[in-house]
Amino acid sequence: MALMLAKPLARLAAAVVLVLVVIGVWFALQAYPIGGSGKEEFVIVNYGDSLSTIASEMHAKGIIASSFAFRLDLQLFGSPSVIPGTYGMRQGASFSTLRRILSNEPNVVSVPPGYTLHEIALEVATHTSNSFADAFVKDESSLAGSSRFGVHSSLEGLVGPGDYVINPGESPEQLLLAMTQSFDALAAKVGLRPSTSIDGLDAYQLLTAASIVEKEGYYPSNMPKVARVIYNRLARGGPLQMDATVLYYFNQDGGTVTHAMLETPTPYNTYLNTGLTPTPICTVSTFSLNAMLHAPAGPWLYFEVIDKNGDEAFSTTFAQQLANEQLAALRGLS
Repeated sequence: MALMLAKPLARLAAAVVLVLVVIGVWFALQAYPIGGSGKEEFVIVNYGDSLSTIASEMHAKGIIASSFAFRLDLQLFGSPSVIPGTYGMRQGASFSTLRRILSNEPNVVSVPPGYTLHEIALEVATHTSNSFADAFVKDESSLAGSSRFGVHSSLEGLVGPGDYVINPGESPEQLLLAMTQSFDALAAKVGLRPSTSIDGLDAYQLLTAASIVEKEGYYPSNMPKVARVIYNRLARGGPLQMDATVLYYFNQDGGTVTHAMLETPTPYNTYLNTGLTPTPICTVSTFSLNAMLHAPAGPWLYFEVIDKNGDEAFSTTFAQQLANEQLAALRGLS
């Protein structure tokens, strides 16, 4: 009888061992996928997101093949306290790599159009250390002369908008080079080259004007006519009188331009100085660059925001501009 029981028990034990081996192999392949890491994806962690929610998002992006396996891994090796923010992760990365990424600060620096280098440096500081951010600012100055668009005092405007992953061991200089390469690709996409010249403006001046369009037009629908206003004012020979340039000097994005600001003699005060500012005033988009490269014909010299949707009215005379300003005031916009 004992011999008869021993055989079924042996088979059961062998079956259990086989199942455990299969599960172990399956888990190992989930934790360390064959083929290594692939395409980079971005995972946004919001306040209150559980690790289960984060794992599901990672699975949806193809970063992990099984959210269950990743949750099991967290149970076995510890669950990190994840800080809300954006994380760059590669599809097929190992679970240990993903745990390390989630254990640290969000590693993605987002640079939207309209950001200044000062704002980008502050963004970098929130995702790294003060020493990394300080080196970023220092390297920005040293790399300013390496742009395809000439030797300049600053990389302002010469970095591309987008999301940048700060990989482990990456230096501030490498991060900056990625940003400038992104701008070069954007410029090539819209047809801005170092040799480009339109209406007496060289490529760098067109970029500078586009940065003013970015700030003053704000919405893509406004930008083409704002670009024409800039061309017309430059052709007229008077000052551009753009509030965004005045505010740039004071590291302000929007807000009221005070009388004291208007009287401050800075290179970026386009009320006191004629022509363009010495550098761009922010990161540009394809919309603002295209606006300068393909500005519509028109006699406009003035513009004013006239509704809460950000629509701007364009005029050719100062009297028309005053009427638009009164309309904006009646609507509580100024």
